Parts: sequence; C-alpha cells; structure tokens
Amino acid sequence: MDTATLKTRLQQAHVLIAGDVMLDRYWFGDAARISPEAPVPVAKIERTEYRAGGAANVARNVAALGGQAVLLSVVGDDEAGDKLHKLMEECGVQTALMRDKTISTTVKTRVVARNQQLLRIDFEDAPAHEVLDSVRQAFRDKLSGCDLVILSDYGKGGLAHVASFIEWARQAGKPVLVDPKGSDYAKYAGATLLTPNRAELREVTGSWHSEEELTEKAQTLRRNLGLDALLLTRSEEGMTLFGSGEPHHQPTRAREVFDVSGAGDTVIATVGLTAAAGLELTEAVRLANAAAGVVVGKLGTAVCTFDELAQSL
Repeated sequence: MDTATLKTRLQQAHVLIAGDVMLDRYWFGDAARISPEAPVPVAKIERTEYRAGGAANVARNVAALGGQAVLLSVVGDDEAGDKLHKLMEECGVQTALMRDKTISTTVKTRVVARNQQLLRIDFEDAPAHEVLDSVRQAFRDKLSGCDLVILSDYGKGGLAHVASFIEWARQAGKPVLVDPKGSDYAKYAGATLLTPNRAELREVTGSWHSEEELTEKAQTLRRNLGLDALLLTRSEEGMTLFGSGEPHHQPTRAREVFDVSGAGDTVIATVGLTAAAGLELTEAVRLANAAAGVVVGKLGTAVCTFDELAQSL
C-alpha cells in the first residue's frame, strides 16, 4: 500500500481509547553540585514541560498518525485534570474525561538534568465507584461510533470494568486491544490482542530459557484466554506476534535508544489504528515496530507522526 492511500485510510479510522490517564510533568535543569545537607545532587530547575501519559499518550499517538481518537477516562477535579484536557484538545483528541472530586489526577513528575532522569515522584489515587459507573455507561454510548477499541491498563483503577468492556466490544463486532497490567490476565479473556512486554508476560507465565519455551508459554496463554493473538514487545529484541500460525517476529528498528518510556503506548496505538483501517495484523505490527523505533529516539512520552512513520519505512 502506498503512503497516500495509507494516510487516507488512517484518517478515516475511529479508535476508542479507555483506561488510566496521567499527566507527565518534566522538570528540566542542571545538577552541578551535591547538597551539603545529604549526599544527593541539587537540581536547579530551568523549565517545566507537561505531556499526556498512559491512555492519553495512546490517544495522542493515534491522533499524531492522523486517526480519529476518542479518549474515555477519569481525572481529578483539579489543575492537573484541566491540563490533561487542554493537552488532548491541542492534539486533536476528543475527550470524555469524567471528573472525580474525591481524587487527585495521577501525576508523574520527573527531574531531568543533562538528559538524565534523576528522580521520579508519583501522585495517584484510585477512582470512586460512582465515577467508574459513569465511565461504564459512556463506554457503551461511544462504542457504536468506533471501528476498534484500545484498553490501556496502568493498574490505577480506571479499568475496573475491563471484562465488561471486552464483552460489549466483541458483542458489537469491534476488535479490542489490551495493554495489560498485573498477574491476573483472566479479566482480559476474549480480547482480540494483548500487548505485554517481557516483564509483564514473565509475571504471568514464569521465565523462559529458549525461543521454543517462550512460544509454548505465549501460545498456551493465548489459547487459554481465547485471544486472536498476543504481541510481545521485547525492547532491543523487537517484537513477536503469536497467532494461530507460526510466530511472526519483527527485529528492532531503533538506530539509537534514547528513552523507552511510552514506547508501548505507541505500539498499541499504531497496531490499533492500522488494524482499524483494515490492514492485516502482521502489517500492522510491522508499522508499529517502525513507529516504536521513532519514539525511543525521543526524550520522554512522545509520539510518532504519520510523516515520521512514512520516512522510517
């Protein structure tokens, strides 16, 4: 498929993204001295940047590739929630951010000096049941308008109804992709595709000592959960798609790895959008691998634009 046709197809695809959102705050500065109070570096902050993280970063990536993204999640009724909403508007993402007055929006603050992360500080609360009920209703309302669903689970409590979401999506004939978290994958049963990284898969299946053992563990998990496929992201080893046939492997495309944070968001966003546009899963994974190679060359949670993807192919 030529890039002009691909671009048009992606622009016509609608993706509903639900899950945990967070605000990534970066404090950039210099750390040229050690504190006299304790043996720690003193960071002199010179500028602050805000970026959307978690499911919001998935939505950003869908929009950056030209797709139609709708983001459904919970934020606090606070300044960080306002900032996330504004960031989403600026990158062309439609939002349904439910406000929970009882919590603070999840914020991850990173202190960066000379392109090295010195410290990360997290603020997070689990959403209230009443707000999650509103999310559940909104999910049902928005399902008919999308071609595909992405569920981005960061373990912050926003996907308490993940099993119901998968069931409703499949009943509506919509493929559903899940970025999983934790050791209990039973709640993801029936999904179209799961995208764990190596550490996440190891937490569920145990370690492996060869490609054959990995394939056996991945395929057993895929069959037990009733998945169409499982996509394992393997950092410097690329990624492997386990489906009904032989495993399909894509070697890493990164020329220089600068920061892997958020790369998984780019992978599931690219696979989801290209699959929503009608591409075969193996081709979607090839494009996702190229997109991931772009974002790991950037600092922090980043996106791959359509032009950057086209140039990397």
